[in-house]
Amino acid sequence: MPGHFFTGNYAPLDTECDIDALQVAGTLPPQLRGALYRVGPNPRFAPRDDHYHWFSGDGMVHAFFIDDGKVAYANRWARTPKWQLENDAGHALFGTFGNPATSDPSVHGKNSGTANTNMAWHGGRLFALEESHQPFEMDPHTLASKGHQDFDGAVNRRFTAHPKADPATGELHFFSYLPDSPGEPNMQYGVLDAHCRVTTSGVFRAPYASMMHDFMLTERHVLFPVTPLTISVERAMKGLPLFAWEAEKRSHVGIGVRGQAMDKLRWFASDACHVFHVMNAWDDGGRIVAYVMESRTAPGMPNADGSPGDPAGMAACLCRWTFDMESDGDSFERTILDDLAAEFPRIDERFSGRRNRVGFYCCHSVQRIRSGSESVLYDALACFDFASGTRQLYTLPAGDVVSEPVFVARSAQSPEGDGWLLAVAWRAKEGRSDLLVIDATDLAAGPVATVRLPHRIPFGFHGCWRASD
Repeated sequence: MPGHFFTGNYAPLDTECDIDALQVAGTLPPQLRGALYRVGPNPRFAPRDDHYHWFSGDGMVHAFFIDDGKVAYANRWARTPKWQLENDAGHALFGTFGNPATSDPSVHGKNSGTANTNMAWHGGRLFALEESHQPFEMDPHTLASKGHQDFDGAVNRRFTAHPKADPATGELHFFSYLPDSPGEPNMQYGVLDAHCRVTTSGVFRAPYASMMHDFMLTERHVLFPVTPLTISVERAMKGLPLFAWEAEKRSHVGIGVRGQAMDKLRWFASDACHVFHVMNAWDDGGRIVAYVMESRTAPGMPNADGSPGDPAGMAACLCRWTFDMESDGDSFERTILDDLAAEFPRIDERFSGRRNRVGFYCCHSVQRIRSGSESVLYDALACFDFASGTRQLYTLPAGDVVSEPVFVARSAQSPEGDGWLLAVAWRAKEGRSDLLVIDATDLAAGPVATVRLPHRIPFGFHGCWRASD
């Protein structure tokens, strides 16, 4: 059986729909005009194997179109080659993460991309992303699928789910792991200009093959965190996890200078720790400072022998990593800033790669250990003020769950953090979802507007905002 990642609000929707006008409680700010896109796993068919993982389901995009105080909605599957093959067959053909040991022989060697992790708006184009395949383009108005994009052949296999936009240059920086062959610790780094042309591309080797989900960008540097969430095809062919935690390995961060070759990275190291998501990073004189969501072990992932990971070690929290670029050492400083279990960090992206004063994230409203499917469910949103070290919380009613918050500035000239947070809430008692619109400067006051959906949006990952022209 597929397990808990196929039950409750993890379970997929089986329909696509368009709704011209959703019910709104409260008042939508008149300046809020554009579209919020969110994506998450929504398997078209029941999985083939007993080891289905949430991360591997077909991507479904949910769009909220906001204008003149009204909200329209649409949802569509990303019709990837995998989705098309399985839809035509009427059942699943690919094993979890495309595992050849559990895939139908008819699809061995074929594209298993799911486009289920993040959304990016760049160069006037909308992309659904996941880190094992090329960006998957979708129409920003109709959500029609346009297919994987290779940008004139420059991105021939993989692309991160977490590219970093430089607000000053308009560039989009990206990376990929295992760009050539599975199991080899090769990495690729590149840059798309404002017109989606690849202007920079280079390769380097990591200390070992790792599932590197996110990275860091400053005005002068790029940083690549390699943690012991290792990848082994040989292990997978023995029936053990393809992705697994190896606590005996150390964590490493490779730092390169923007505009220079990446084959001469400077590597820093620490005891084993994990980071799925980065909030931001910036240059601070002779130091580099980063805010990350750090955990002791990889959330939701097993050990190399197939045994479950330690739930207590999977809880991430807001941490500061400091790298002394003027020292001769190879270690870096790690400091916990907030003790609540938290994830899905976001900032005012006008300050990406620059020192940010505020940051936003999902969290548990009180300290506790959750296990299994509960470990990734959060009942509160937080705003952390790094200048004062203080935190504001907005906590949902008991049983409800909130998604990653996406920040939208009130205007291009607004001070940092002056705008709104958009987040989807699962209403457990009603079995459906709402879109919350919250004043980011007064989080504790709760939503200024709540947009009611007649159905639920399954738990998902990330999203982006596209402002109206």
